Amino acid sequence: MTDPQFYVKIALWSQIAAAALFICVLAWLWVKFFQPAVLAAQERQNKQIAEAERHRDEAKAMMDLLHTQMDGAAHDAEAIIERATAQAKREYDAAVAEAKDAGERALANAQGELQRARASAREQLRREILDRALTQARQDAEIRVDAPVNARLVNDFLGSLERA
Repeated sequence: MTDPQFYVKIALWSQIAAAALFICVLAWLWVKFFQPAVLAAQERQNKQIAEAERHRDEAKAMMDLLHTQMDGAAHDAEAIIERATAQAKREYDAAVAEAKDAGERALANAQGELQRARASAREQLRREILDRALTQARQDAEIRVDAPVNARLVNDFLGSLERA
């Protein structure tokens, strides 16, 4: 071998050795510093994603619970309306029956009077009792069967459920 070729080969092998050493240093730096940083960042991102998924699942569960409660509240409102309607009908029927019974009793007690007084008293009592019964029945019906009052009570109840 000639001297210049020997130096060229040395230069070539020194560059190969430097490149190999450079790659080894890069690999060592990657394993020592960059890979743990990348893995730590990846772990943080995974934790954030897991936390976000947990929050999403909790929110879904809460939404399901709220939908169930809303369905229950709607069912309760329907039951309240049905009970109020039935109660109003029972009270109306009771008031009419009571008024009818009171009228019949008044007529039975007035039968012993004289014919003229009997007819006059019967007519007067009948008017008073019927007027009172109708007035009372109307008042009871207006108080207990009033649709705006029922709607307001139902809306107030639903509003209180929504606020709770």
